[in-house]
Amino acid sequence: FFSFSKAKRLLENNSKKKKLKEITGVVKGQKKMKFCVVISTAFYFSTVIQSSSCFVAFQTPPHQTKRSRNNGGDHHNSVLLTCLRAAATVKNTAHTTTASAAHELSADEGGKPGTAQMEAPWEELGFQFRPTKSHLRMTYRDGRWGAMELEQDPYIKVHMGATALHYGQACFEGLKAFHQKDGSVQVFRPDENAKRLASSCERIMMPPLSEEQFLDAVRAVVRDNIAYVPPYGSNGSLYLRPLLFGSGPRIGLQPADEYTFLLMVIPVGNYYKGGLASKVDCLISSEYDRAAPRGVGAVKVAGNYAADLLPNYRSKTEGYPITLYLDAKTNSLIEEFSTSNFIGLKKKDKKYITPKSDSVLPSITNKSLMTIIKEEMGWQVEQRPVKVAELNDFDEVFACGTAVVVTPVGDIVHEDKKYSFGGDNDITTELYNRVRLIQNGEAEDKFGWNYKVF
Repeated sequence: FFSFSKAKRLLENNSKKKKLKEITGVVKGQKKMKFCVVISTAFYFSTVIQSSSCFVAFQTPPHQTKRSRNNGGDHHNSVLLTCLRAAATVKNTAHTTTASAAHELSADEGGKPGTAQMEAPWEELGFQFRPTKSHLRMTYRDGRWGAMELEQDPYIKVHMGATALHYGQACFEGLKAFHQKDGSVQVFRPDENAKRLASSCERIMMPPLSEEQFLDAVRAVVRDNIAYVPPYGSNGSLYLRPLLFGSGPRIGLQPADEYTFLLMVIPVGNYYKGGLASKVDCLISSEYDRAAPRGVGAVKVAGNYAADLLPNYRSKTEGYPITLYLDAKTNSLIEEFSTSNFIGLKKKDKKYITPKSDSVLPSITNKSLMTIIKEEMGWQVEQRPVKVAELNDFDEVFACGTAVVVTPVGDIVHEDKKYSFGGDNDITTELYNRVRLIQNGEAEDKFGWNYKVF
């Protein structure tokens, strides 16, 4: 609660906000009246009213103003109580309206899948950043998440003391939405991403979103960007990148008091040019480790990927698009590729083998492939330590993850030794096709993995 002069100054100082401008106009036009102003936004005084944008201005009724000369403080308290009650009502209404509006956005306003104007054909998008209509934001303050907001401006204002900048308090996810054969748009296994995001948040002391909040955010942002979902038949998808980071300032090493959740969307094609038609060659990193034992390798925190930038760049300059890491303790066990899980196939024994390690990020794509090859193809799945020497025994090797889905590997080079997988990729291809049929709505979703958003 503020006096008129304080309220007016606060409103004018923040007049960049559209609604603040509107209230500023009201205040300026009533200079002789007494006002009680209650404000709560994603940025100010969320302890008073927790809503993304709630501005309430009440002028004192004339008969109460006259009476206040005699009653003084009693009248003032009465007016404040009236304002507080009204503000609480507006808060509940505003919060529900904001969340509901985001949840129920009309996709008709944003067109239909595949109708956005792109600089490249939908079939040739590749995997790179492209601007879209909007992204979604939420802010955490005072023990709770605020309402969802859809923003068009791709830039964010962050405090220079934010813990994400100083201490790497940040994690992210990756998932995809697909335009299916029946015209619907479905997101692949977003509930699993919600769980993995929560796991990452817990490890670096950040407040997670509930699964319901996460799914609501996914639905809202996809519907608002529905025109950017690549059309059915283009082999593309709408890539969703949730990001959660500490935005509150801290100089000492401690968790932030404020957090920001962003959810951006980008239309994408194949991660590696050529897709399944082209195998990629791989270099095992001998000089660098991806993650330490008992570290943060099993969660999707930003720092894990910063550690891979230099070795990944060096591998690419030597002609290897992908880097494979070994365990940091013994340098004898396979862990994972830069951004993907490792899978080796033994066709004769019908074995699907993937490393088990506390330093490996659990891949949702890998989890899906294990279910398919076991339940539908009758293979044996083994999650266990995998020695480098065992590369000699594999008939097919591939990388898997949300971005790549599956990518067949041709050669793996380790120091002066080369392991070659020059045969066909029939099992890798079959696994890819089975997943894509489900994602495209061309096969029964018997495992209930798709989440309809449009």
